[in-house]
Amino acid sequence: MSTLNLGILAHVDAGKTSLTERLLFAAGVIDEIGSVDDGSTQTDSLALERQRGITIKSAVVSFVIADVTVNLIDTPGHPDFIAEVERVLSVLDGAVLVISAVEGVQAQTRVLMRTLQRLRIPTLIFVNKIDRAGAQYERVLRSIAGKLTPAIIPMGSARDLGTRNPSFTPYGAGDGAFAARLADVLADHDDAFVAAYVDDETTVSYCRLRGGLGTLARRGLVHPVFFGSAITGAGTDSLAAGITEFLPAAGGDADDPVSGTVFKVERGPAGEKIAYVRMFSGVVKVRDRLPFGQDGEGKVTAISVFDRGSDFLRASVAAGQIGKLWGLDDIQTGDTLGVARTNSTHHYFAPPTLETVVVPSRPADKGALHVALTQLAEQDPLINVRQDDIRQEISVSLYGEVQKEVIEATLAADFGLDVSFRETTTICIERPIGTGAAVERLHKAPNPFLATVGLRIEPAAVGSGVEFQIEPELPGSMPIAFFRAVEDTVRETLRQGIYGWEVTDCMVTMTHSGYLGKHSIGHQRFNKSLSSTGEDYRKLTPLVLMSALRQAGTVVCEPIHRFRLDAPADTLGPLLPALTRLHAVPRTPVAQDASSTLEGDIPAAWVHQLEQQLPALTSGEGVLESAFDRYQPVRGTTPTRPRTDHNPLDRKQYLMHVARRGAGGS
Repeated sequence: MSTLNLGILAHVDAGKTSLTERLLFAAGVIDEIGSVDDGSTQTDSLALERQRGITIKSAVVSFVIADVTVNLIDTPGHPDFIAEVERVLSVLDGAVLVISAVEGVQAQTRVLMRTLQRLRIPTLIFVNKIDRAGAQYERVLRSIAGKLTPAIIPMGSARDLGTRNPSFTPYGAGDGAFAARLADVLADHDDAFVAAYVDDETTVSYCRLRGGLGTLARRGLVHPVFFGSAITGAGTDSLAAGITEFLPAAGGDADDPVSGTVFKVERGPAGEKIAYVRMFSGVVKVRDRLPFGQDGEGKVTAISVFDRGSDFLRASVAAGQIGKLWGLDDIQTGDTLGVARTNSTHHYFAPPTLETVVVPSRPADKGALHVALTQLAEQDPLINVRQDDIRQEISVSLYGEVQKEVIEATLAADFGLDVSFRETTTICIERPIGTGAAVERLHKAPNPFLATVGLRIEPAAVGSGVEFQIEPELPGSMPIAFFRAVEDTVRETLRQGIYGWEVTDCMVTMTHSGYLGKHSIGHQRFNKSLSSTGEDYRKLTPLVLMSALRQAGTVVCEPIHRFRLDAPADTLGPLLPALTRLHAVPRTPVAQDASSTLEGDIPAAWVHQLEQQLPALTSGEGVLESAFDRYQPVRGTTPTRPRTDHNPLDRKQYLMHVARRGAGGS
């Protein structure tokens, strides 16, 4: 039996969790279909998910269609939880993108489809809610073709939309118009088919047309579209058949070295870590010792594998499967298990662009709050917990205000902590604008450490992050651990640049190195006060790096969103000046009948205010879509961020807080 790891993705409220329930019911996994409104669904297991009626954490459930075991992963639809979707994308074989037949293509739908296409994840489209008033067929198809991709093919016709008993009838061999559309689709991608079709179109069988569509769909080149209703069940049997026909089964060889990706981490009843892993190759067995992440290693103490509705304890988990592993105490979400995949990619979506300070209601809870947020960061590393020891504050990164509410509710429910939040602010970045270099030498004042470190920093390509390299001319006699200490400290130090923001898109080169070997006095044991240690490099590197960075200079860049705004044409008068006041840069409006479409750029810091003002500006008829696009230099006053470290930009202050190893030159 083959395995298919399937993601269900959608804009919030399009009905993906209801669709999951319907598929589980049809497969015989559950006896009764749960309700999102009643909080009785299979995959929304968190109390908070049941209360709010939205998916917050991804959930895995397994069922069988024909001879295929489908591991279905239900993902959040709200944009505040896009990081959860990102982690799931790395483990999928295929996806179903759910669209509402009433609302059509929405803002998050576009973001998801662009990402699925960029990653070449084969995707079916399911237009849900055809039983709802206002459901449309042709309009939604036009919207999908115009806003998502023209590479679609409807797989059937829908009738009685907007009624309690709608239906979806799949096209078959007797539908000449459908066969002609299949021929057109194949002709766009298959030269051999074109040649055969031109010679004699009557010899091209429907089976070949259908098989050709399957080949293109499994390559992600064409997207079959199904209509239906997760509530009534209309069309869902056709979708289920399409999942096995048009999406590829999991690959991977059990005889190859172990390689897997951890896409979720949770804690069990006793506080133990449980890692959800998608296996791409090899076999992991109970009691195996496994490397993970950069330097982690642990012994697997238990394994469960998803199969036919739930997960069951097994002795092993193999290539293609999804399993839960116990015993890997230091594992994090996003870690690679075993050998890293050469084609693995991370950060498909934009990073969080907002942050806030979390304040415990009881000052005595500060320690417990840090522990709790650290555990939440195990599940979602992108919340990026920042501890400010100087101000005794803890901040977290966010995608939006709903995420803040979820963190607050989770801290109260799971950890018994009552918290509040400071005002949400925008996260900027810094980029070097020139080249800077600095060096501090062993035994040469004012360097108090037993190490030589020289660094050069210079701009790199946008989006490249932080790259570190060692000058080829450097002698290779210094222990590799010291070079590693420098690189790790460089990356840590660049989290706070000249203005306090993270520094990125730069190349850091180690230009000088030097050390003292192990020394002893007389017949005594090794004396570290006379020998270089990794600590010397970890303490000296921030001074050298920030000196080089100050010489290079940085520019602070703010996140910019690309927006699309649909509004009545007669509201452009008040709307355009309002956009200008919000620092937006709109392009020329495009008029269509009585409505207009505005596209443009707006700083992320002003998006929330635009959302608040839009109903009044457009008589409640404006529809806004916005998504992160890029970072660009801030105009006007440069924003700063309070430092949370010992400030290596201030040598005197830094050395006061860092233990010294003796005066320079000693």
